[in-house]
Amino acid sequence: MIKYLTLNSFEKDQLINLYKSVGWFAYCNNYDLLQKAVSKSLVTVSAFEHEQLLGLIRVVGDGVSIIYIQDLLVNPKYQRQGIGSELLKRVCIKYKSVRQKVLLTEEAPTVRNFYEKLGFTSCDQGNEVAFYREF
Repeated sequence: MIKYLTLNSFEKDQLINLYKSVGWFAYCNNYDLLQKAVSKSLVTVSAFEHEQLLGLIRVVGDGVSIIYIQDLLVNPKYQRQGIGSELLKRVCIKYKSVRQKVLLTEEAPTVRNFYEKLGFTSCDQGNEVAFYREF
């Protein structure tokens, strides 16, 4: 049975193993920074089965006029079981009065389909424009 918990701190191995499972190795280079980022998030909702961290969603922003979904990740062994959808739905319910819900992700048909089926619109499909700069 999967349990969904709102936490702002995780055991080091749990967090590192989850981020590594999806290939987000840059986050794993400095655990202290990753843990600090997680702890300073507006909310972090996680999915656990027993003691294993299966996935999490991390939100930043002011929680009033905008939220930014910084991370949504599910261990590949547990993908396509509704965990990512449930995590995203829980955040959208928590912040239902927030007008702007924003995220930046990779371009891939499966990724696009996932977010569109949950009600998100890609900026290339509407009147908005998105800008991005990586340092």
